[in-house]
Amino acid sequence: MTEPGLEPGSEVAAPPEAPPVVDPTRERRPMIERIGLAMIALALGAMFGGVGYAAWLGGEPFLAVIGGISWAMTWWVGALTLVRG
Repeated sequence: MTEPGLEPGSEVAAPPEAPPVVDPTRERRPMIERIGLAMIALALGAMFGGVGYAAWLGGEPFLAVIGGISWAMTWWVGALTLVRG
């Protein structure tokens, strides 16, 4: 079966290949930069944790859960930055 608008017997061109998900030419960040970014994530995560704790004590469970999730995600990304670069 041919596509509409094509001559009978002609082929449909194959779609182009997708680019690689990970760039093999990408360089890792220097260790000092990774440590600095991880320290920033540590500080921001501590602030999110403080907001979550204060919200829990203040009787705001929804805000406390959001603060806790933000704390966990920020520290997770900081750890990934330190490990993966």
